[in-house]
Amino acid sequence: MKKIAKNIYFLRRQRGLTQEKLADALEITRSRIGSYEEGRSDPGIEILLKLSDFFKLPVDALLRHDLSRSNNTSFIEIGNQRVLFPIVVGQAEQEMIEVVPAKASAGYLNGYADPEYIEQLEKIQLPFLPTGKHRAFPIKGDSMLPLKDGSYVVARFVEDINELVEGKTYVLLTRHEGIVYKRVYKTGKAALRLVSDNKKYSPFEVALPDVLELWEFTCSINMSDYEEHELHIDSIMRMLREMQVELEQLKG
Repeated sequence: MKKIAKNIYFLRRQRGLTQEKLADALEITRSRIGSYEEGRSDPGIEILLKLSDFFKLPVDALLRHDLSRSNNTSFIEIGNQRVLFPIVVGQAEQEMIEVVPAKASAGYLNGYADPEYIEQLEKIQLPFLPTGKHRAFPIKGDSMLPLKDGSYVVARFVEDINELVEGKTYVLLTRHEGIVYKRVYKTGKAALRLVSDNKKYSPFEVALPDVLELWEFTCSINMSDYEEHELHIDSIMRMLREMQVELEQLKG
């Protein structure tokens, strides 16, 4: 079976979609999805691009790599590029996200590329999230008010830094600063300018080769109303699972 046929079937099943639901998302007929999965026909470039956008994977990955072989990892290697899978599924096939614990955030710099490290992170379901690979990161300090120390940012993985939109907020994993959450601007000289919303903090620049991961803000989880003893990972996971948190969409 051709790789594209296996990959469409694999990704659809991973997302818990019927052929009809995937066909609706791609604005084609269910029979065409069946034809692609059975290898009776190949998707054209327009459909390949739609599949790429829907699953947040490069066309090259869809055509040339057997994605089912990476089922137990959170990413695949394509040349020297690391591509994260857009979905992690629970037992009931819900979309799941990993939560990076505040006290262990320093370890993320060493473990972000290690499938075993990512696998052991706690996972939660936030069903309102848009399509894409999401992860929750802890916020430290008050540089990005109104977010306060102890809050979490849920963000979508950005595969290509050229997709960056100036002035939006992103979580960046940097080689020397670790995890930072800032408003990001391009400088035109192979670097990014990171700006805090709290003006008492000065902007600074990070060279593009030092940006290891880029995650676009989706929503914040405001935990500033909780006491410090409540912000242990077990308590956070319980609150997230019960959805007894304030989900605040930030503008900009």
